[in-house]
Amino acid sequence: MIIKELCVILQFKTQNMKKRILYALSSLLLLSSCAHEFNRVYKADNFHYKYEYAKECYAKGQYTRAITLLQELITLEKGTENAQESLYMLAMAEYSNKDYETAAEYFKKYCSSYPRGIYVERAKYYVGQSLFESTPEPRLDQSMTVQAITSFQEFLDLFPDSKMKPQAQKRLFELQDKLVTKELYSAQLYYDLGSYFGNCTNGGNNYEACIITAQNALKDYPYTSLREEFSLLIMKSKYELAQQSVEEKKLERFQDAEDECYGFINEYPDSKDRATAEKYIKKCKEVTKD
Repeated sequence: MIIKELCVILQFKTQNMKKRILYALSSLLLLSSCAHEFNRVYKADNFHYKYEYAKECYAKGQYTRAITLLQELITLEKGTENAQESLYMLAMAEYSNKDYETAAEYFKKYCSSYPRGIYVERAKYYVGQSLFESTPEPRLDQSMTVQAITSFQEFLDLFPDSKMKPQAQKRLFELQDKLVTKELYSAQLYYDLGSYFGNCTNGGNNYEACIITAQNALKDYPYTSLREEFSLLIMKSKYELAQQSVEEKKLERFQDAEDECYGFINEYPDSKDRATAEKYIKKCKEVTKD
Protein backbone atom coordinates (compact mmCIF):
# COMPACT_ATOMS: atom_id res chain seq x y z
CA MET A 1 0.00 0.00 0.00
CA ILE A 2 2.82 2.39 0.98
CA ILE A 3 4.78 1.51 -2.19
CA LYS A 4 1.70 2.22 -4.31
CA GLU A 5 1.26 5.65 -2.68
CA LEU A 6 4.93 6.47 -3.23
CA CYS A 7 4.61 5.58 -6.89
CA VAL A 8 1.61 7.89 -7.25
CA ILE A 9 3.52 10.74 -5.58
CA LEU A 10 6.57 10.19 -7.79
CA GLN A 11 4.38 10.08 -10.89
CA PHE A 12 2.72 13.37 -9.88
CA LYS A 13 6.08 15.05 -9.25
CA THR A 14 7.45 13.82 -12.59
CA GLN A 15 4.42 15.18 -14.46
CA ASN A 16 4.71 18.49 -12.60
CA MET A 17 8.41 18.76 -13.46
CA LYS A 18 7.67 18.08 -17.13
CA LYS A 19 5.10 20.88 -17.14
CA ARG A 20 7.64 23.29 -15.62
CA ILE A 21 10.28 22.36 -18.18
CA LEU A 22 7.80 22.79 -21.04
CA TYR A 23 6.73 26.17 -19.65
CA ALA A 24 10.35 27.31 -19.32
CA LEU A 25 11.16 26.19 -22.87
CA SER A 26 8.06 27.95 -24.22
CA SER A 27 9.00 31.15 -22.42
CA LEU A 28 12.56 30.94 -23.72
CA LEU A 29 11.36 30.46 -27.30
CA LEU A 30 8.93 33.38 -26.94
CA LEU A 31 11.65 35.67 -25.58
CA SER A 32 14.00 34.60 -28.35
CA SER A 33 11.32 35.28 -30.96
CA CYS A 34 10.56 38.72 -29.48
CA ALA A 35 14.24 39.63 -29.34
CA HIS A 36 14.66 38.58 -32.96
CA GLU A 37 11.68 40.71 -34.01
CA PHE A 38 12.97 43.74 -32.08
CA ASN A 39 16.42 43.47 -33.67
CA ARG A 40 14.81 43.24 -37.09
CA VAL A 41 12.77 46.40 -36.43
CA TYR A 42 15.73 48.25 -34.95
CA LYS A 43 17.84 47.61 -38.07
CA ALA A 44 15.01 48.44 -40.48
CA ASP A 45 15.07 51.58 -42.63
CA ASN A 46 11.31 52.04 -42.49
CA PHE A 47 10.88 54.87 -39.96
CA HIS A 48 7.09 54.58 -39.90
CA TYR A 49 7.37 50.88 -39.07
CA LYS A 50 9.80 51.71 -36.24
CA TYR A 51 7.45 54.41 -34.97
CA GLU A 52 4.44 52.08 -34.88
CA TYR A 53 6.48 49.33 -33.24
CA ALA A 54 7.76 51.80 -30.60
CA LYS A 55 4.16 52.79 -29.83
CA GLU A 56 3.25 49.12 -29.50
CA CYS A 57 6.17 48.50 -27.11
CA TYR A 58 5.17 51.52 -25.04
CA ALA A 59 1.55 50.37 -24.85
CA LYS A 60 2.69 46.91 -23.69
CA GLY A 61 4.90 48.41 -20.98
CA GLN A 62 8.11 47.39 -22.75
CA TYR A 63 9.66 50.74 -21.93
CA THR A 64 13.32 49.88 -22.48
CA ARG A 65 12.62 48.77 -26.06
CA ALA A 66 10.41 51.78 -26.68
CA ILE A 67 13.13 54.11 -25.37
CA THR A 68 15.78 52.55 -27.64
CA LEU A 69 13.65 53.13 -30.73
CA LEU A 70 12.31 56.54 -29.73
CA GLN A 71 15.77 57.95 -29.00
CA GLU A 72 16.60 57.29 -32.64
CA LEU A 73 13.25 58.43 -33.97
CA ILE A 74 13.26 61.91 -32.37
CA THR A 75 16.25 62.68 -34.59
CA LEU A 76 15.20 60.73 -37.69
CA GLU A 77 11.63 62.07 -37.62
CA LYS A 78 12.60 65.67 -36.82
CA GLY A 79 10.28 68.09 -38.59
CA THR A 80 7.53 65.50 -39.09
CA GLU A 81 4.24 65.06 -37.23
CA ASN A 82 5.59 61.93 -35.57
CA ALA A 83 8.55 63.78 -34.01
CA GLN A 84 6.40 65.60 -31.47
CA GLU A 85 4.63 62.48 -30.25
CA SER A 86 7.90 60.52 -30.28
CA LEU A 87 9.56 63.01 -27.93
CA TYR A 88 6.59 63.07 -25.54
CA MET A 89 6.34 59.28 -25.60
CA LEU A 90 10.09 59.01 -24.94
CA ALA A 91 9.76 61.25 -21.89
CA MET A 92 6.80 59.22 -20.60
CA ALA A 93 8.69 55.95 -21.22
CA GLU A 94 11.65 57.21 -19.19
CA TYR A 95 9.25 58.30 -16.43
CA SER A 96 7.48 54.92 -16.46
CA ASN A 97 10.90 53.24 -16.38
CA LYS A 98 11.62 55.26 -13.20
CA ASP A 99 14.53 57.19 -14.71
CA TYR A 100 13.03 60.42 -13.41
CA GLU A 101 15.94 62.80 -13.97
CA THR A 102 16.23 61.77 -17.63
CA ALA A 103 12.44 62.02 -17.97
CA ALA A 104 12.50 65.58 -16.60
CA GLU A 105 15.08 66.58 -19.22
CA TYR A 106 13.00 65.13 -22.07
CA PHE A 107 9.82 66.80 -20.79
CA LYS A 108 11.72 70.11 -20.65
CA LYS A 109 12.97 69.51 -24.18
CA TYR A 110 9.41 68.88 -25.37
CA CYS A 111 8.18 72.13 -23.76
CA SER A 112 10.96 74.18 -25.35
CA SER A 113 10.68 72.45 -28.75
CA TYR A 114 6.87 72.54 -28.91
CA PRO A 115 5.64 75.45 -26.73
CA ARG A 116 2.21 75.13 -28.35
CA GLY A 117 2.31 71.37 -28.77
CA ILE A 118 -0.69 69.15 -28.08
CA TYR A 119 1.07 67.58 -25.07
CA VAL A 120 2.65 70.73 -23.64
CA GLU A 121 0.30 70.99 -20.64
CA ARG A 122 0.96 67.42 -19.54
CA ALA A 123 4.67 67.73 -20.33
CA LYS A 124 4.95 70.85 -18.17
CA TYR A 125 3.21 69.06 -15.30
CA TYR A 126 5.48 66.04 -15.64
CA VAL A 127 8.61 68.19 -15.46
CA GLY A 128 7.59 68.95 -11.88
CA GLN A 129 6.37 65.41 -11.22
CA SER A 130 9.64 63.89 -12.47
CA LEU A 131 11.65 66.24 -10.26
CA PHE A 132 9.30 65.44 -7.37
CA GLU A 133 10.08 61.74 -7.76
CA SER A 134 13.81 62.57 -7.76
CA THR A 135 13.78 64.49 -4.46
CA PRO A 136 15.71 62.89 -1.59
CA GLU A 137 14.59 62.44 2.00
CA PRO A 138 14.57 65.67 4.09
CA ARG A 139 17.95 65.17 5.80
CA LEU A 140 19.77 65.40 2.45
CA ASP A 141 20.40 68.31 0.08
CA GLN A 142 17.09 69.76 -1.11
CA SER A 143 18.15 71.58 -4.29
CA MET A 144 16.06 69.13 -6.35
CA THR A 145 13.06 69.93 -4.13
CA VAL A 146 13.47 73.65 -4.86
CA GLN A 147 13.61 72.89 -8.61
CA ALA A 148 10.42 70.81 -8.36
CA ILE A 149 8.62 73.63 -6.51
CA THR A 150 9.68 76.12 -9.19
CA SER A 151 8.44 73.77 -11.94
CA PHE A 152 5.02 73.26 -10.36
CA GLN A 153 4.65 77.00 -9.77
CA GLU A 154 5.44 77.64 -13.44
CA PHE A 155 2.87 75.00 -14.42
CA LEU A 156 0.17 76.68 -12.30
CA ASP A 157 1.04 80.10 -13.73
CA LEU A 158 0.82 78.83 -17.31
CA PHE A 159 -2.24 76.60 -16.85
CA PRO A 160 -4.34 78.08 -14.01
CA ASP A 161 -7.46 76.21 -15.17
CA SER A 162 -5.81 72.84 -15.77
CA LYS A 163 -7.52 69.65 -14.64
CA MET A 164 -4.18 68.74 -13.07
CA LYS A 165 -4.17 71.88 -10.90
CA PRO A 166 -5.26 70.05 -7.68
CA GLN A 167 -2.51 67.45 -8.17
CA ALA A 168 0.10 70.18 -8.73
CA GLN A 169 -1.04 72.06 -5.62
CA LYS A 170 -0.90 68.87 -3.57
CA ARG A 171 2.64 68.23 -4.75
CA LEU A 172 3.63 71.81 -3.87
CA PHE A 173 2.43 71.35 -0.28
CA GLU A 174 4.30 68.04 -0.03
CA LEU A 175 7.50 69.60 -1.34
CA GLN A 176 7.22 72.57 1.00
CA ASP A 177 6.70 70.16 3.90
CA LYS A 178 9.97 68.50 2.91
CA LEU A 179 11.79 71.84 3.08
CA VAL A 180 10.19 72.62 6.44
CA THR A 181 11.19 69.21 7.78
CA LYS A 182 14.76 69.87 6.63
CA GLU A 183 14.73 73.11 8.66
CA LEU A 184 13.30 71.29 11.67
CA TYR A 185 16.09 68.70 11.50
CA SER A 186 18.65 71.53 11.33
CA ALA A 187 17.12 73.36 14.31
CA GLN A 188 16.95 70.12 16.30
CA LEU A 189 20.60 69.40 15.52
CA TYR A 190 21.65 72.82 16.83
CA TYR A 191 19.64 72.22 19.99
CA ASP A 192 21.13 68.76 20.51
CA LEU A 193 24.64 70.15 20.07
CA GLY A 194 23.89 72.73 22.77
CA SER A 195 27.09 74.29 24.05
CA TYR A 196 29.27 71.58 22.51
CA PHE A 197 30.90 74.12 20.19
CA GLY A 198 31.44 77.60 21.56
CA ASN A 199 29.56 78.92 24.58
CA CYS A 200 26.96 81.51 25.50
CA THR A 201 29.41 83.98 26.95
CA ASN A 202 31.33 84.47 23.70
CA GLY A 203 28.47 84.27 21.17
CA GLY A 204 28.24 81.86 18.25
CA ASN A 205 26.14 79.51 20.36
CA ASN A 206 24.19 76.51 19.03
CA TYR A 207 21.12 77.48 21.06
CA GLU A 208 21.10 80.85 19.34
CA ALA A 209 21.50 79.12 15.97
CA CYS A 210 18.55 76.87 16.83
CA ILE A 211 16.39 79.90 17.71
CA ILE A 212 17.28 81.74 14.51
CA THR A 213 16.72 78.64 12.31
CA ALA A 214 13.34 77.90 13.90
CA GLN A 215 12.17 81.54 13.78
CA ASN A 216 13.13 81.85 10.11
CA ALA A 217 11.27 78.63 9.31
CA LEU A 218 8.12 79.95 11.00
CA LYS A 219 8.48 83.20 9.08
CA ASP A 220 8.89 81.43 5.74
CA TYR A 221 6.23 78.75 6.42
CA PRO A 222 3.72 80.30 8.86
CA TYR A 223 1.05 77.65 8.22
CA THR A 224 3.25 74.59 8.59
CA SER A 225 1.89 71.61 10.50
CA LEU A 226 5.24 71.55 12.35
CA ARG A 227 4.70 74.97 13.92
CA GLU A 228 4.41 73.60 17.45
CA GLU A 229 7.68 71.64 17.12
CA PHE A 230 9.54 74.80 16.04
CA SER A 231 7.97 76.82 18.86
CA LEU A 232 8.98 74.17 21.39
CA LEU A 233 12.60 74.27 20.21
CA ILE A 234 12.65 78.08 20.47
CA MET A 235 11.27 77.94 24.01
CA LYS A 236 13.70 75.24 25.15
CA SER A 237 16.68 76.95 23.50
CA LYS A 238 15.90 80.30 25.12
CA TYR A 239 15.71 78.63 28.52
CA GLU A 240 19.02 76.80 28.03
CA LEU A 241 20.61 80.00 26.74
CA ALA A 242 19.53 81.79 29.92
CA GLN A 243 20.76 78.95 32.11
CA GLN A 244 24.27 79.14 30.66
CA SER A 245 24.57 82.92 30.40
CA VAL A 246 27.06 85.09 32.25
CA GLU A 247 25.66 86.99 35.22
CA GLU A 248 25.11 90.35 33.47
CA LYS A 249 22.97 88.69 30.75
CA LYS A 250 21.01 86.27 32.91
CA LEU A 251 18.12 88.50 33.96
CA GLU A 252 17.37 89.66 30.43
CA ARG A 253 17.58 86.16 29.00
CA PHE A 254 15.45 84.57 31.72
CA GLN A 255 12.80 87.26 31.15
CA ASP A 256 12.89 86.47 27.43
CA ALA A 257 12.65 82.73 28.15
CA GLU A 258 9.73 83.28 30.54
CA ASP A 259 7.84 85.35 27.95
CA GLU A 260 8.45 82.61 25.38
CA CYS A 261 7.02 79.99 27.75
CA TYR A 262 3.84 82.03 28.31
CA GLY A 263 3.54 82.53 24.55
CA PHE A 264 3.88 78.78 23.97
CA ILE A 265 1.13 77.99 26.51
CA ASN A 266 -1.18 80.62 25.00
CA GLU A 267 -0.74 79.25 21.47
CA TYR A 268 -0.79 75.57 22.44
CA PRO A 269 -2.85 75.27 25.66
CA ASP A 270 -3.40 71.53 25.16
CA SER A 271 0.17 70.70 24.18
CA LYS A 272 1.76 67.58 25.65
CA ASP A 273 4.73 69.85 26.42
CA ARG A 274 2.74 72.33 28.50
CA ALA A 275 4.19 70.87 31.70
CA THR A 276 7.69 71.62 30.40
CA ALA A 277 6.71 75.24 29.74
CA GLU A 278 5.22 75.55 33.25
CA LYS A 279 8.36 74.05 34.80
CA TYR A 280 10.52 76.56 32.90
CA ILE A 281 8.33 79.46 34.06
CA LYS A 282 8.80 78.39 37.66
CA LYS A 283 12.56 78.22 37.19
CA CYS A 284 12.65 81.57 35.39
CA LYS A 285 10.76 83.28 38.19
CA GLU A 286 13.50 82.31 40.62
CA VAL A 287 15.65 84.81 38.72
CA THR A 288 13.11 87.35 37.42
CA LYS A 289 11.06 87.81 40.63
CA ASP A 290 13.66 90.18 42.05
